[in-house]
Amino acid sequence: MSEMSPKEFKHILVGVDDSDDAQLAFRYAINRAKTDGAKLTIVSILEQDNMNVYEAMSKDFVHGQRADLEQHVLQYEKLAKQFGVKEVRSIVDEGDPGETIVKDIIPAIKPDLLVIGSISKQGVRKYFGSQAAYMAKHAPISVLVVR
Repeated sequence: MSEMSPKEFKHILVGVDDSDDAQLAFRYAINRAKTDGAKLTIVSILEQDNMNVYEAMSKDFVHGQRADLEQHVLQYEKLAKQFGVKEVRSIVDEGDPGETIVKDIIPAIKPDLLVIGSISKQGVRKYFGSQAAYMAKHAPISVLVVR
């Protein structure tokens, strides 16, 4: 038995938004999930602090934003299934991405690997980029930051 075989993961959590890096993270995660025969959970967080005060006060705006994000995540879910990952599910939540993932989502679903993109090169929203360091430092599981 080889002592050097890499760890196999049973449940991979991947954070996505609509930045290029999220696509890279997603591609890595589906490949790894397929190779390891792991479950895959796709998570996206609606960041409230990106909204101006009028947007944040408007329930319609927030519901609209959340519905868009849910559609986006469902596309990822469909792609993962087409790629051949057997068990795929997705979660959309609201709040600060780093904290929400580390404090709420990881304890709730107990994955053993978190895959995230590093920095979004485009768009005014900061996405998960600034959150990558926080998650890598505070997550109780292995974290892979894809660049």
